[in-house]
Amino acid sequence: MRNKDTVKKVLVVRNDRFGEFLLNIPAFRAIKESFVNAKITAAVNPSVSELAGCVTYLDEIIELPHKKRSWKQILSLAEELQKKNFDLAVILNPSKDLHIATFIAGIPVRVGYSRKCGFFLTHRIKDQKHLALKHEVEYNLELVNLIGASTADLNLGIRLPQDAKVEPDKDLIAVHPWTSDPVKQWPLNNFVDLVKRLTGSGFRVAVVGGKEEEPRSKELFENINSSVNSFTGKTSLKELAVLLKKARLLISGDSGPVHLACCVNTPVVAVFRNDLPGKTAKRWGPWGKANFVIEKSNLADI
Repeated sequence: MRNKDTVKKVLVVRNDRFGEFLLNIPAFRAIKESFVNAKITAAVNPSVSELAGCVTYLDEIIELPHKKRSWKQILSLAEELQKKNFDLAVILNPSKDLHIATFIAGIPVRVGYSRKCGFFLTHRIKDQKHLALKHEVEYNLELVNLIGASTADLNLGIRLPQDAKVEPDKDLIAVHPWTSDPVKQWPLNNFVDLVKRLTGSGFRVAVVGGKEEEPRSKELFENINSSVNSFTGKTSLKELAVLLKKARLLISGDSGPVHLACCVNTPVVAVFRNDLPGKTAKRWGPWGKANFVIEKSNLADI
């Protein structure tokens, strides 16, 4: 893209779950470093907005629910975007509604994937993420490279609250036993056995998770002793980031906390299935070198 210095306002859209959002941080950095005079506004899922505020490269956060919209709602969204006078929009997860809305809003440069009415975009590439030929971070960087955005720094990273007192605890192991997709779930009995082994070896275990996982947390705690701390449903994403920063290690299935741990440089051991097209660790595994992935087609074998 020519005349990068004239771009003053950039909209980036990633309005799905927080794990997917975090894997766009290198792409956000690339845009910020390449469009040095621009204000970067991120449109995110409301559940992610607090965490998005911890990303250094984003200047403004607006909430945009990930949902199907009526034509009236699409037009209303287009009107709101038009008022902000964006010069450039980058839609990082394909969305027919956003492709149409950014077109109607008259944003001059619109970047995204060819899927879901991609003909409304000015710059697009074929969406091949389902093939999982590379990591999600690399796919996101490939997209922003369409407009000449690049960065040498590929690390994930967020800004923790200034008042957060983070002192590493070598005896603390964080465990996240759940995933959003049941087919990727390591059996509960395996997690119970793991927690018992960790506590038996002298480690303190913190079980983490979101509010939606509280019912499953009760089932887990029926089978382990009371010395294990449960933070399931009790922390915001910011607070979870601080907790993970303190921990020596996170053990988890394929889930958002894996990527949050990578953002705060806490090593991860992650359990993945290797027989699900588009959902393997090659695309969704922990990003960085100080991590370890265990993969099997049958997770009960781990």
